[in-house]
Amino acid sequence: MSAPRSLVCIWTIATNTVRESVRSKLLYGLLFFAVLMIGAGAVIATLSYVEGSRILQDIGMASVRLFGVAIAILVGISLIHREVDRRTVYTILSKPLSRGEFLLGKFLGLTLTIWLQMAIMGVAFVGVSLATGAPLGAPHLAFFLLTGIELALVVGIATFFSSFTTPVLAAFFTIGIWGVGHLSRQLRDLGANADSAPFHWVTWLLHRVLPDLESFNLSSEAAHLLPLAASDWLLPALYGAGYLALVLFAAVAVFERRDLR
Repeated sequence: MSAPRSLVCIWTIATNTVRESVRSKLLYGLLFFAVLMIGAGAVIATLSYVEGSRILQDIGMASVRLFGVAIAILVGISLIHREVDRRTVYTILSKPLSRGEFLLGKFLGLTLTIWLQMAIMGVAFVGVSLATGAPLGAPHLAFFLLTGIELALVVGIATFFSSFTTPVLAAFFTIGIWGVGHLSRQLRDLGANADSAPFHWVTWLLHRVLPDLESFNLSSEAAHLLPLAASDWLLPALYGAGYLALVLFAAVAVFERRDLR
């Protein structure tokens, strides 16, 4: 199949996935609580006599990241299973469409949905910040950019596991990788200071193999409006794009060989 036609097929699946995802009551529930937490940050910040703006933005940015990840995992884990369970995948794949195009279309559609939800949370964050006089700057833009890339990577990981296992296991594995991915630097440093050579090797390997998700976290720099060099956001963005490409390649390779019967 030619490249332009493949792109059309992927985009068609993606738009259908967006339409299906925006009907999810779970998605709206999580989005509601995310916006509620961002607004509640303004109330919590008033309880502090110092650094109220920083507390407000810390709560807001943490809400964007945590609820974004929750949406990505809870919706992404059933990405393939729902189609197989309803047997609609057989109808879809009976058309001139490869399994890889189907999987990539599903991934793209869910990623666009997550970015749409993140944009709504971003508008709420900016609105609350402006209403309370909290400062905004370029570091906040970099924060949302890298958070968007991190969420796309989480969706990719959820897509990979959903391509061959059950939703429960996919959720378990994705949450585990997300958690360890944010702790991989601490694990690496802990292993480097340990006396055990096997422990040092294992922690080094985990840091190298698993995604370094903490590299996408610029919430502290944004809250304090610290100056950022181009490499502070460009290198993590390139790293995220490269790692995501590898994850999607692996997901397609596994899904192409999966027995859907």
